[in-house]
Amino acid sequence: MTAIDTKNLCIFTGNANPELAKEIAAYIGIDLSSAYVGHFNNGETQVMIDESVRGKDVFLIQPTCQPVNDSMMELLIMVDACKRASAKNITAVIPYYAYARQDRKTRGREPISAKLVADLLTTAGVTRVMTMDLHAAQIQGFFDIPLDHLVGVPILAEYITEKQLQDIVVVSPDLGGVTRARQLADRLQAPIAIIEKRRPMPGVAEVMNLIGSVEGKTAVIIDDIVDTAGSLVEGAKALGKMGAKEVYACCTHAILSDPAVDRIKNSNIKELIITNSIPLTPDKECEKIKSLSVARIFGEGIIRVYTNNSISKLFDRKF
Repeated sequence: MTAIDTKNLCIFTGNANPELAKEIAAYIGIDLSSAYVGHFNNGETQVMIDESVRGKDVFLIQPTCQPVNDSMMELLIMVDACKRASAKNITAVIPYYAYARQDRKTRGREPISAKLVADLLTTAGVTRVMTMDLHAAQIQGFFDIPLDHLVGVPILAEYITEKQLQDIVVVSPDLGGVTRARQLADRLQAPIAIIEKRRPMPGVAEVMNLIGSVEGKTAVIIDDIVDTAGSLVEGAKALGKMGAKEVYACCTHAILSDPAVDRIKNSNIKELIITNSIPLTPDKECEKIKSLSVARIFGEGIIRVYTNNSISKLFDRKF
């Protein structure tokens, strides 16, 4: 990495994933900027920026993961503090963008929460957003400010390649994830298959059919989010019944709400490969779950934004 002048670069973090922020700062070669992010006695979020940001490019690293609303308020209040302290640019680096699954109305009187979050960030004073693997790509259009959409596929593909698995077929868990599956398949030089399923109710999925063949092959399921892992485990079970010799799974955002970890432990999934866009807490660690760091890709993204270089060329290289 070419040395850059970082005197006008400030990187702050909230409490959502400080370890990732430290990794990103270390990759860039600077220390995290000093700030206090805590709470008043009544539970309100308290933020104090402990150094000058006047005229500087500020990057606030904060995935909006559990506790989601606390993480969101920390980010918004940090943005407001930096805006009022005369920061030149404020980039919200959001490895995991919450409320993204509510991106459209599927029935009457539903909110479009993904748009609401975009409006909140813009109103607070964010001048640019950097995020990874949005649940729905159209969320980029909810913003009237620049948004850099990074992808986790290169990191996942590199790890899978190193495992030297044989006869791989990449499986999309639904029709909406075909583009993501194709991106991974192209990097692994493998065919794809698609699980056709229906959801009789939220959080419940039934496998109806498989488009493609997994007979005698190593199936690699790829998704953007694993929450309760119900759909993932049912999909893996169906692939086993359809002749897959081994089933691996990978995702960018591992929410892993209960009882996800127990489901994964008791499933036929040999390994779940995730990233640390959301921190993997000790109570969710298990031998079947492998966490990969996204610090390099976000570090490179921040450097390119700061130096006004292309983000798209970032994905021409390996990670």
